[in-house]
Amino acid sequence: MKAIIIGWNLKKFSFFKKLKLKKIITSYGRVDYYLLKDCLFLPRHKISENIPPHLINYRANIFALKKLKIKDIFSFNSVGSLKKEIKPGDFLVSSDYIDFDPLTFFENEAKFITPRFSEKIRKIFIKILKKLKMKFHKKGIYFQTKGPRLETKAEINLIKKFADVVGMTMAKEATLANELDLEYASLCSVDNYAHGIVKKSLSEKEIKENQMKINKKIEKIINEILKL
Repeated sequence: MKAIIIGWNLKKFSFFKKLKLKKIITSYGRVDYYLLKDCLFLPRHKISENIPPHLINYRANIFALKKLKIKDIFSFNSVGSLKKEIKPGDFLVSSDYIDFDPLTFFENEAKFITPRFSEKIRKIFIKILKKLKMKFHKKGIYFQTKGPRLETKAEINLIKKFADVVGMTMAKEATLANELDLEYASLCSVDNYAHGIVKKSLSEKEIKENQMKINKKIEKIINEILKL
């Protein structure tokens, strides 16, 4: 069985009413998830609670997937672009990430991993995007910030030298998935330019409008994943 981790928008998809709500208790807390045939959907923010990025129980989410014997994780993450050529409405298949405050399952022991994305999952994302003829970037570096606020112009001016997109969720999941030997990769949906990349000021309304537009594309991608 495979898993799809997704953000705020699960209710917006046409297949939502077909999903069966399930719950699992882990040593890190309770996790709500949904089933559709042989696919598990995990809304990282929880549907009813809208948990902000800095309060997400990442350990519980990833540990629950391991406990449920999930091996392949397809993650969808909303991001801001740090490069003018990576435009709102585009997709980016992450190839690396930066997170200077990673989470771990191994707080009390010296266990070291080399973080990476699953090339298997990355190739599936790329194959689907090509099939659907959607605009995407084959690789790019994701920079993790804490949130929930957006970044300052000065912060963006610094991190744009080292990364291509910025977000608040994915890198935490990727590291934890690596620690549990799970296949994990992310498809980033670009909702906006980060603060100061273009002259037009950011607004929450604009970001949400862009997310709504890209949801239709994401549903098509998910439908392809369900066929695997």
